[in-house]
Amino acid sequence: MSRVLEVRGLAKAFGGVRAVRGVDLDLQAGEMLALIGPNGAGKSTCFNLINGQLQPDNGSVRFLGRDVVGLPPRRIWRLGVGRTFQVAATFASMSARENVQMAFLSHHRRLRRLVGYAGDAYKQEACDLLERVEMRALADRAAGVLAYGDVKRLELAMALAHGPRLLLMDEPTAGMAPQERRSLMTLTSEIVRKEGIAVLFTEHDMDAVFSHADRIAVLDRGEKIADGRPEEVRRDSRVQASYLGSFGAQS
Repeated sequence: MSRVLEVRGLAKAFGGVRAVRGVDLDLQAGEMLALIGPNGAGKSTCFNLINGQLQPDNGSVRFLGRDVVGLPPRRIWRLGVGRTFQVAATFASMSARENVQMAFLSHHRRLRRLVGYAGDAYKQEACDLLERVEMRALADRAAGVLAYGDVKRLELAMALAHGPRLLLMDEPTAGMAPQERRSLMTLTSEIVRKEGIAVLFTEHDMDAVFSHADRIAVLDRGEKIADGRPEEVRRDSRVQASYLGSFGAQS
């Protein structure tokens, strides 16, 4: 496997609060790395630093060997970094297919030529991508009336439209029923492993984390306290004390 993401000494403070303190991360192609920790541990700040929404006080972020610190989010996105959000971002009045078409149009820099609709541009490509996320039958349904689990699948399709090499997923199963969570994470895992996409995701559902992550990194008060295979992290005494509790003690 080739290294897709390399983070070294990442640090960020807000006033007197050190949100991220010297975090190192590595991520390979086709690998799923879960970033977990209690509320306020620094997970979202790390995501925003990697994605360019925040600039670090110290440290480096290298994507495919290139230092991306200082680049705006759109530049980083165009290099091949996709992202989904805790609250799914779709165009509610557009159909599922049109949402994916818009993602293709944005990738190909054609949005300014449109007047409110996608027409037939990238229609087949959008349908093919919806097929991959098991939503082809819902292609013509407005995003605003879709079940929430389907909205999350749609957001995944939109994130995949520009062929990312790295996908950042912030709480991908937030607000979903248990069965929907398992289904989405299984689907994501199958797609990224088949296509060699590296995935960094945050998640509070520990069943989803331990079932699908290849490795788990744990933050506590901005500091990385563990990084390893799921079974190693589950047994780590510092992780049990700060976050997992009885879940970590399970065999």
